[in-house]
Amino acid sequence: MSNYFYVSPEQLIKDRAEFAQKGIARGKSIVAAIYDSGVVLVAENPSASLNKISEIYDRIAFAGVGRYNEFDRLREAGIRWADTTGFTYARDDVDARALANYYAQHLGDMFTEGQKPLEVEILVAQLGNTIRPTKLYRVAYEGTISDEPHFAVLGGEAEAIRERFAQSDDSREPLDATLQRAARALAGSERGLTASDLEVCVLEDRGKRRTFERLSDARVNELLE
Repeated sequence: MSNYFYVSPEQLIKDRAEFAQKGIARGKSIVAAIYDSGVVLVAENPSASLNKISEIYDRIAFAGVGRYNEFDRLREAGIRWADTTGFTYARDDVDARALANYYAQHLGDMFTEGQKPLEVEILVAQLGNTIRPTKLYRVAYEGTISDEPHFAVLGGEAEAIRERFAQSDDSREPLDATLQRAARALAGSERGLTASDLEVCVLEDRGKRRTFERLSDARVNELLE
């Protein structure tokens, strides 16, 4: 005869949260910030092929920390959702808030009903236009959405990095100053990060439909100097 062990719902949720948090803490952090003419996303990522930051749609970017295979599947699902929405309705109907809600529902379902929660934390960034404002939405492993007004930090050391990066006021700086501050915040006081250690992408309006650009090491070095 099988024996069944009772676990209270509170303990089950606590155990799942601790499991997801440990997985996320093993990954390197990401800083995303709004600067004077766009959004910059900066990840500590020495890999040249496994990207943490990607384009989702014309004015929308995605970033993820934690288990790479899990957040990369979310990235692919987001691209399919955006393409389907844009094709069915109109390209202007693809909105970062709706995409963040889509991700939040999936993460929430996996956290409460899945065999195990996803060990990921993701960010959806949107460059504003005449219709919508520039936005940063952080989506946690359990499906909670945070609307970040100026900058967002993802990853295990988020609190310490957030304190180092925090702006003294709400004014928006140029790209070079914002990137330098993000690199210092990710590195901390005991080490330094070079362009080869960083993955840097921007959303900036350059008169084209697509606004996403992945910056080369040479360009990042120029901005860091």
